[in-house]
This record gives sequence, structure tokens and C-alpha cells, in this order.
Amino acid sequence: MLPAEAMRAPQTVPAPAGLVNLPTRPRLFVGRDDALARLDAAVRDTGPVLVQAVHGLGGIGKSTLAARWAERHRDAFTPIWWITADSEAALDAGLVAFATALQPGLDKLLSSAALRERAVQWLASRDGWLLILDNVNDPAHIAEVLARLPRGRILVTSRRATGWPDTITALRLDVLSLREAVRLLTGILARAGVTADVVDLAAVCAELGCLPLAVEQAGAYLAQTGVTAAEYLGLLAEHPAQMYQEGEEGRAGQRTIARVWQVTLDALADDPLPGRLLKVLAWYAAPDPIPRDLLYHLDDQPAVVRAIGRLAAYNMITLNHAHHAVTVHRLVQAVARTPDASDPHRQPEDITDSRTRAIAALAAGLPDNWRDPATWPTWRSLLPHLNALVTYASNDPATGYLLNHAALFLADQGNLAEASRYFEQALIDCRRVLGDDHPNTLALVNNLATTYESAGDLQRAIPLYEQALIDCRRVLGDDYPDTLTSVNNLAAAYESAGDLQRATPLYEQALTDRRRVLGDDHPDTLTSVNNLACAYQTAGDLQRAIPLYQQALTDCRRILGDQHAVTRAVYGNLRVPVCQAEMRQPLR
Repeated sequence: MLPAEAMRAPQTVPAPAGLVNLPTRPRLFVGRDDALARLDAAVRDTGPVLVQAVHGLGGIGKSTLAARWAERHRDAFTPIWWITADSEAALDAGLVAFATALQPGLDKLLSSAALRERAVQWLASRDGWLLILDNVNDPAHIAEVLARLPRGRILVTSRRATGWPDTITALRLDVLSLREAVRLLTGILARAGVTADVVDLAAVCAELGCLPLAVEQAGAYLAQTGVTAAEYLGLLAEHPAQMYQEGEEGRAGQRTIARVWQVTLDALADDPLPGRLLKVLAWYAAPDPIPRDLLYHLDDQPAVVRAIGRLAAYNMITLNHAHHAVTVHRLVQAVARTPDASDPHRQPEDITDSRTRAIAALAAGLPDNWRDPATWPTWRSLLPHLNALVTYASNDPATGYLLNHAALFLADQGNLAEASRYFEQALIDCRRVLGDDHPNTLALVNNLATTYESAGDLQRAIPLYEQALIDCRRVLGDDYPDTLTSVNNLAAAYESAGDLQRATPLYEQALTDRRRVLGDDHPDTLTSVNNLACAYQTAGDLQRAIPLYQQALTDCRRILGDQHAVTRAVYGNLRVPVCQAEMRQPLR
């Protein structure tokens, strides 16, 4: 027969005075005033059991917040019991420990199942207690316990953003502000007797995205190694895999950002797509919204939608409904794109593959027609991600395609300085990866020269046009369309520089060759007729200019129609000599 203490009804067992098992947390706590206030406001409500779920990215400080709030209300609740509830087994173990704390020695008399049941019955029979269920991975794991507790206060922390019943109030925790992050890092160093320049510390916090765990990790590293903040940033850039693993002495393999997120990805490992998707997202810009349509190029849309939902459910990404996009914390991206042979989610070959996929998805998402105003919002939403991607993938020949098309859009928008920068980078990359004679390289030389000319920089434009023509003739041949275009473009540049002696013969050659190769009715041939007429007009030779304009206008109306841009340009040019004006419009 069991002793009387084991037979006693759970509801008759008083709580021992001062029964609190809050974990030891860092003494330094900064910010979170809004989150603490929201928890305070909720706990003032009276009535049935109140359950709140604090959720957020791993390392965001959910457990620290819960412990801080519980400590502040130590006198308001009896008892306060903390359970690490990352699995059903862990939840059961925490309830067994609670039953044993209520009645010490009972663990030697009753089975674990019986102890768990007594703990739940005790909580169900009383009010005034606070139960903290930390790091819940699946709301279903705690559903049965919650359903049996009619009153009391329960605070849940979780990486899960979704899946909570309507009766649970969810509170999303975000990163610290930059000022708060600097306060945290400064305080950590001050406790170790270390001082540092606030500007340098702010740079560290900004690079870490103000994620509390990362800031704590950096503070411990700075305090223990004696390196400066500037040196730490250098190490982070040069040796990211090692630095993301470095933690405080004695727990380097546990509470580090790399380890925390590895555990999260382990929970998603039943489907490889969420992990692959996160590694692709890692190459785009943060915190700019990443259009969801871009991600649908990676797999079947329903599968991608499900993967997005699962990553959002674990706060690895954030859904931006207003822009139909997602955002990713910059440090999540940094870790996800850093290869680490010891991490199954960051194998080097997978990182390389994800970069290739990111480039392909962006290339597939670029609108075809950069001159169509309907595509301009899409272009503008993708440019930040193109900027970020080419920073990490300049050795990939596909980035030349991205830069070239983005530069064409920017040039068309009148942003010639930025377009020139894109073309210059694309040309450097293509020459290094594809060689000087590749057609893409030849096209980029011409495009860059055109942008320089549009900006009025003929000193840089003309040598590039000359080189483009030499290379096109050598590689492609005299009759290739791109070669014919190079002849026309160089002639136009000479004309812009006032050198008609070199411009006019090239225009004449371009017209002769285009008539022979393309035919009289080809739009490029019509352009050459117009351009040669412009050169004659500039030279004051209206007897040859006007008949060419008239011929070009007749042919344009017949072939292209009255409203075509080339037809309108030729018509305007024809009116110039007739009206004795001095303006004309050469065509490309």
C-alpha cells in the first residue's frame, strides 16, 4: 500500500513557499519595453486560463524576455514553474519534476505517468500560478495540457509563428533597435572591464542585424579574445563559418547562432525544399522585400508556397503581405550562404547550387521589355536583389546577363551613372569569365560606349566604339548584324564629336552594307538612310540630305506605318532642312 502522502488528492496539496525554478539568465537586459508592457496588460485580465505565446526567430531573445517578465512578477504568482517543452517527452518530464517539487519524495513512490497526471490535476484545481513552457516546437504537443487547465497563467515561447489556437494570444518578438543592441554589447564588455569605441560597436551590431544572441556571442568573443570591434568585423567577413560557431567558453557548441538555426532546420528536414529555398533567399538583399513571384521559378508553385509557409511558421522568414513578398534577417542570410562541412544544412556543394538557383530565378523574373512602363515597378523591386547577388557571384557568367539587362533599364530611365557602373562591372566579369571575343563581351563593349556617349563622355565612348568595331569585324565578320550596328554607332559618335570627315564615310558604308545584307526594307537600313541624311545636312549638303529624308519617309510609312517611332523621327528630320532649322535626330 502506498503511503498516505501518495494517496492525498492533488487539489489538497499546498504549494511550498517560494516554489520558483526560473533559469539563470544574463543579468544584463535591455529594451523590450513594449513587449513587457503587452504581457503586463494581458495578465491584468481576470477569468479563465490566459495563454500567451511569444514567438520569433531563434536567438531573438524569447526565453530571456519570458524569464525577465516572470522575475518581475515573482510576487504575483505562486508557484512559478519553468518547463523546457521542445518535445512531448520534455513537457512530460517538466510536469513530473513539478509534481515532485510539490511533494518531495513522491518520485520514489509513483510512476512518471502518475506524477504527470497529479501535476496537471493540481494546476487545474488552482489559480494564481504561472507556468512557462519554453521553446515549444509544435503547438500540438501542449494542446492536451492546455485544454485541461481552466484557470491560471501560461506563457509559451516558440519559434513557431502559426498553428496556435484562437484562444492563445500571440506576441511576435523582433530584433533590438540599433541603440538597444549597442547598449547590450557595451554592457557585456563593461562587465569584463573592456571599453570600445561606440561607433565601432554600432558597426558590429548593424552587421549582426541587432539579433540579441549574435550580439551576446560577439560580446563574449570580444571580451575573451581581446580583439577590437574592427578586427571582429574583419574576422566575420573572412572566416564566417568559424565565427558563427564561436560562442562563450563552455557553451560554444550550444548557444550560437549557427547551432540555434541548425536545430530549426532539423525540424524542417522532412522536406528538403524549405532548406533549399532559404539558401536561395540568402543571396538576395536584406531587408528588402523579395517578391514571392521570383521564388515560383524554383519549383512547382504549390510546393514553394508550402515551403514559404513552413519557413514563416518557424520565423526564419517574415511574410510581407502588402508587397506579396518575404523578408529575411540579414544574419540568417549570412549563415545560410556560408558553407560549413560540419552542418548538414550548409554543405559546400549545396551553397554553390543555391547561388546558381538564385541567379537563374532572378534572370527568369526580369521583365523582357524594360521600356514598357507596366514593367517598371517589377524592375525597381528586383534591382536591390540584383545588386546583392552580383556582390557574391561576380564569377558566374550569368551575372553578366543580369547586369546588362539592369543597365539597359537604368539607361532607359535616365540613370546613366548607375547604368555605366553596371555595364562596367558586367564587362569586367565577362572578359574574365568568357574572354574578350565572346559575343556577350562584344555586346557589352558597345552598350557601355553608348551609355558613355549618352552621358556626353565622348572621350571614353569613341575608343570603346572603335574597339567594338575592330573586334566585331575580327570575330563575327563584316556582314554580321552586330558589326553593321557597330559601324553605325561609331559614325554617330564621330558626328557627335563634330568629326564629319570620319562619320560620313562610315554612314555611307553602313547604308551600303545594310542594303546588301539586310535588304532595302529592313528597319536598320531605314535607320541608316536617315542617319546619312543627317550627316549630309550637318555638312550643309541639303541637295543630298533632302532626297534621302524623303526616301526614308516614304519607305518608313510603307513598311512601318505613320505612327512608328522611326517614321516620326524621319518626318521630324525632314522638316528641319525644309524649315532651315539646325536640329536633327540621328537614329540608332
